Amino acid sequence: MSPKIAVIGATGNVGTEMLNILAESDITPREVVAIASSNSIGREVSYGDEILRCKDLTDFDFTNTDIALMSAGGAVSKVWAPRLAKAGVVVIDNSSYWRMDKDVPLIVPEVNLHALGGYKKKNIIANPNCSTIQLVVALKPLHDKAKIKRVVVSTYQSTSGAGKAAMDELWLQTKGAYVNDIPAPENFSKQIAFNVIPQIDVFLANGDTKEEWKMEVETKKILDANIKVTATCVRVPTFVSHAESVNVELTNALCADEAREILRQSPGILLYDKPDHEEGAGFITPLEATGEYAVYISRIRKDTTRPHALNMWVVADNLRKGAALNAVQIAEALLHSHLK
Repeated sequence: MSPKIAVIGATGNVGTEMLNILAESDITPREVVAIASSNSIGREVSYGDEILRCKDLTDFDFTNTDIALMSAGGAVSKVWAPRLAKAGVVVIDNSSYWRMDKDVPLIVPEVNLHALGGYKKKNIIANPNCSTIQLVVALKPLHDKAKIKRVVVSTYQSTSGAGKAAMDELWLQTKGAYVNDIPAPENFSKQIAFNVIPQIDVFLANGDTKEEWKMEVETKKILDANIKVTATCVRVPTFVSHAESVNVELTNALCADEAREILRQSPGILLYDKPDHEEGAGFITPLEATGEYAVYISRIRKDTTRPHALNMWVVADNLRKGAALNAVQIAEALLHSHLK
């Protein structure tokens, strides 16, 4: 099948990456349409070697459109995803709005592709939170082998996760520091340049942030409802890619070397975990993961404070695997198994 694909939110960070990755993918669309808000009508975006002019979401005729890759925020998804779905378009939505809907599958292709067929209930598929995606890709092989009981994760999330304006704020504050004129925070609760902020999204009644809640409930929906998850999510002064320090408590014994071998052979993962006596640092940083497709795993080691527990360092490009790539992979699987 050569589908007609609409990319909604085409001028944003994730929408731009969706177009880039779609052009690099094995999908051969008969047409790709860039769609944005009325403020971006006529704005040009790149799709491979082509230049697309953005169409207005409210006026566009979605007749004969097969798939919509949507990254326009929850408010837009709430209204437009059901409209498109009713018109026969399969919506792959990057916002948080549909993720916990029991009739909408929440998909990471390396983890729970078996759940994809559930899209037929509403014609909507949800893309998980960026920090959840890289976490469950790392957890799935270990869970299959030794059954995970509990996960403690601390995240180091880049400003791109909060959008282009947030990235601009980091840039302007960093420049301002050198002339003693740092702009006041607008996109974050405190200064982000030369700082870390232990708040992503709003605080909930129990003291967690909504981002921390997302990581817990999404991991349970995608992987296993019986896994206990606790998270602390932190915004750091980097532009792209998220890192996570992950502690995993297993039901059955699994040594670090066994975990390395399992992860080395698992889909979507690149293991980069060299002993410290080898030349070069044996771990991956967010800067090195930027622009890459894989979930990188480093620093696997035994946690000596608990039985059957391991620590690891997990890094991925949040705009790629954490959003756009995962959405395109879902589209590829959909076309391969369901839309023929």
